[in-house]
Amino acid sequence: MERLNLEGWLPIRVWPVAGQWRVDWCWFGDARLHQPFFRDAVEDALRLPFNQAFRRETPLSALTDWQVCSPGLTPSAFIFHASRCGSTLISQMLARLDSHIVISEPPPLDALLRSGLPLAERRAAIEGLLSAYGQRRLGVEQRLVIKLDAWNIAELPLLRETFPETPWLFLYRDPLEIAVSHLRRPGMHMVPGMIDELPFDGREDYIARRLGRLLESGLAHCREFGGLAVNYSELPGAMAGRLAEFFGLDDVQREQVFAAVGQHAKRPSDEFVGDSDSKRREATALLHERVERWARAPYEALEKDRRDNR
Repeated sequence: MERLNLEGWLPIRVWPVAGQWRVDWCWFGDARLHQPFFRDAVEDALRLPFNQAFRRETPLSALTDWQVCSPGLTPSAFIFHASRCGSTLISQMLARLDSHIVISEPPPLDALLRSGLPLAERRAAIEGLLSAYGQRRLGVEQRLVIKLDAWNIAELPLLRETFPETPWLFLYRDPLEIAVSHLRRPGMHMVPGMIDELPFDGREDYIARRLGRLLESGLAHCREFGGLAVNYSELPGAMAGRLAEFFGLDDVQREQVFAAVGQHAKRPSDEFVGDSDSKRREATALLHERVERWARAPYEALEKDRRDNR
């Protein structure tokens, strides 16, 4: 049988067709993934004439086959978060380093984590997927960091079973500030029915409930699986301290990552300006009340654990 060769190709979509899962691959060559989100890198790659003329589609088993032929880096860290709380800033700082491959919220990983595939098949596919992302396409890469979607905190136990040695952190922020951000521009998980069903009474109530669940899950998993709790208020300074240790950065790398600090994480062409005060001023009395009811307690518990474990 001819040896499988997917050098330079990365999986950009996985989906079921008539009960069989398929993988869509896109040619990236040796291009670095510097964009804030994986989907941004995919959009850029799909504009290349080569990718408009040629595409590769394989069975899901190709992920495992490619891992056997060309094992990639094992994930060195997972970033979980409560959304709108600095995770993109961290990933963009790490993306400055040639030694780090940073994959931020890749849709294929979310699809596999939440798929109905049998557990063994799902774990094998996830291992193969992250091995594909961990290919040393430049020859200098040493670490693979994966940032998950906010709602993937629910699937953390599955990732822990698959990669038990990989450290992970849970990043969070004052829930009122997160809630205001989602009222301005709701994320997918803050749209009723997009991720799961949840009873609610208005937008403010739904957002606060969802935030409460995210923070409760982060709290429970940090306690059970030893995750590192990190507050947005620690950024970016923590990248020169305990987060530098967490990500294994040397002195030179600690200086390099701060080249990204002056930029807005999600819009690299814009200057970053802190917005905590403006968000708190913008919050309505109703939003205050719902956040206090549904999200304040797990936030305060995370804060207590964070302080106790420093």
